[in-house]
Amino acid sequence: MPRADVLVVDDEELICWSLQKDLEAQGYAVATASTCAEALRSFAAAPADVVLLDVNLPDGSGVELIAKLRDIRPDAVVIMITSVTALDTAVESMRLGAWDYVTKPFDLPKLYNGIAKAAERVVLTQQNQVLAARQGGPGSPVFVAESPAMKRTVALADKVAQSDGATVLLLGESGVGKDVLARRIHAQSRRADRLFLDLNCAALPEALLESELFGHERGAFTDAKTQKRGLLELAEGGTLYLDEIADAPPAVQAKLLKVLEQRTFRRVGGGRDLAADVRVIAATNRDLAQAVAERRFREDLLYRLKVFPIEVPPLRQRPEDVLPLARAFVATYASAFRKVVTGITAHAEEMLVAYRWPGNVRELRNVVERAIILAPERAQLGLEHLPPELYGDEADESEGLLRDTEGRLIREALAACGGNQSKAAAQLGIGRDALRRRMRRHGLLPGSD
Repeated sequence: MPRADVLVVDDEELICWSLQKDLEAQGYAVATASTCAEALRSFAAAPADVVLLDVNLPDGSGVELIAKLRDIRPDAVVIMITSVTALDTAVESMRLGAWDYVTKPFDLPKLYNGIAKAAERVVLTQQNQVLAARQGGPGSPVFVAESPAMKRTVALADKVAQSDGATVLLLGESGVGKDVLARRIHAQSRRADRLFLDLNCAALPEALLESELFGHERGAFTDAKTQKRGLLELAEGGTLYLDEIADAPPAVQAKLLKVLEQRTFRRVGGGRDLAADVRVIAATNRDLAQAVAERRFREDLLYRLKVFPIEVPPLRQRPEDVLPLARAFVATYASAFRKVVTGITAHAEEMLVAYRWPGNVRELRNVVERAIILAPERAQLGLEHLPPELYGDEADESEGLLRDTEGRLIREALAACGGNQSKAAAQLGIGRDALRRRMRRHGLLPGSD
């Protein structure tokens, strides 16, 4: 059952007391009100997920209150309470935005089932909003582990995935694929059917980072016009990935320590603790021990994060992974750009493996994406489609290699086309005049040097 806040609005004290007792026993946080004015004040201070709202209240009609509640929190679910003889009012209330109605006397199992469905609806709506905002690039993340170094890393990740929520700290240079490994841990765990949410701790100022992570109550700060659930709540039962954890501000570090030690947290501006059933996977490319020595990172938080540290090796230490990754990226981006690419030339593959990849897998992905854009339809990716820095450190060697490669490609195209220059130019993806200029440069035209 999703955790949810419920507001019961009824002028019969016994009904409020009875529903509050039963719902709290089921795990809900419950507030009560007996008038329209009291309900509006309570909801404005702490917008509930679900509102049980009586039609007839001492100071007005509950139906007229629906719009005011939805102005404060549009995704709140309102269930009207009415008598059997007032079904026309129930229909009107649903037209104004109520989700359902119940009649007195209550069928309690039906009522509680309706509240559970309403709470689930609110949670799913918020989760879908988060997922929609977090849609990434083309295709699913590419994961490759052909090298011995990466196979050892994956074996560790798969072991910790079987634990029910052990904290994981992923270490490694930028771009090595820590986020992809975190997603694998989630997918291999018993939490796989719940959400995986991520947050970059270096991307937001402190106030926004706290709000994004812990959520906030209405009025907690100037722009907090409605209550907001943080990622810790939205990822309940699932996994929260905190990237660039070394850049988390001191206040966030202190609150995160409480989450890891006590499995509870408070929304910004909130007055009560909420349970945190979530696995935390943190990642950094920094030396956290050095950050502790420089008093930029809490030592106690480091110990809590290092329950299961995993070092992700850089791409230069796993050359066996370069070509499988490159081929996977070719398939991904060729599909995304709706382009037929027949593979990678042998010379281009040699260059990809020889390069040291200071930007790691992220740099390789970007290189392949650029090459797919440059390559003509139904061609192989060759040296001419790769950025110059991949050819080596010496410019002269790079230029010589390019000239040799260009001459070889032209000769092969001419041979395949029986010497027909127009067909060879089309195969190479260039114009006939451009082909002739290149043929002259390589001594392939009569009278050329």
